[in-house]
Amino acid sequence: MSYPIIKIENLTKNFFNKANTIEVLDNISLEIMQGEIFGIIGMSGAGKSTLVRCINYLEKPTGGKIIFDGKDLSALSQKELNKVRQSMGMIFQQFNLLMQRNVIQNVCFPLEIAKVDKKSAKKRALELLEIVGLKDKAYAYPSQLSGGQKQRVAIARALATNPKVLLCDEATSALDPATTRSILKLLKEINQKMNITIVIITHEMSVVEEICQRVAIIEGGVVAEIGNVEDIFSRPKSQAAKRIVLPQRQYIENFDTKRCIRIIFDGRSSFEPVIANMILECKEIVNIIFADTKNIDGQAYGQIVIQIPEDEKSANKIITYLKDKGLVVEEVNDYV
Repeated sequence: MSYPIIKIENLTKNFFNKANTIEVLDNISLEIMQGEIFGIIGMSGAGKSTLVRCINYLEKPTGGKIIFDGKDLSALSQKELNKVRQSMGMIFQQFNLLMQRNVIQNVCFPLEIAKVDKKSAKKRALELLEIVGLKDKAYAYPSQLSGGQKQRVAIARALATNPKVLLCDEATSALDPATTRSILKLLKEINQKMNITIVIITHEMSVVEEICQRVAIIEGGVVAEIGNVEDIFSRPKSQAAKRIVLPQRQYIENFDTKRCIRIIFDGRSSFEPVIANMILECKEIVNIIFADTKNIDGQAYGQIVIQIPEDEKSANKIITYLKDKGLVVEEVNDYV
């Protein structure tokens, strides 16, 4: 049975200088369940990277509690805290590999710190390199690897001490889209096969959509919204979530209306050419100004924003047609 492996209670984090106090996190509370892939998303400066560093106490919170696997980290001695940190692997945007060490030596590094004997450490490292698909690169150096390969080494290193949680801080931001997908696929496999909880820190909604089950939206150091990914993607409630899920306004010329609707594909509808069929059926002109949909197992997920005629009768005809097709439709005010 799943339980909260990470509980964050009323967390605050301030940084101080001679002139003033900078409040980075303000009264954050959330729970991350054992075995899930949880996303924390926000734009640059939202406080998400500080939050992940507070989770493993690389940054000491100013107030509130971090409870990891039942232990209040603020109540632990440094020795106890170091032991708990072995249960939290961390993956960074820039890989943070030791350039003077080869691949297997990089993976063995946390095992050396944990005082594991060399033979056992090497055996464990080779097993992990097999899992991440890099056993043939065991004696290569980081300078000889691609970005995706470096991140796979970093993942193997993070798994070395058998962690219960992987903390991924912008782990795919430095990678191209194809490599990003392969790394996310690997993380999903690790989650499923090893039952390791994964926390994804990112500013990219596409990463959250691809891999996460639940997500917290962070803005201005506070949690704006928490929920299942599909719910927040389909029906964002907070302005912070809408800014991330919906694109910025786009200005369209030569279409004499500002009335827009958002069509939400939430898996209940098949992946048919619904807009084309709607135009043929309703005999009304529309303008697609944003589209982000994907076909997953024959079902459509995502959203399309279209401009529709200002005329009430024409607009209602379009909206009724779309709703009859099992789609969620909502007006988007002042979109253009």
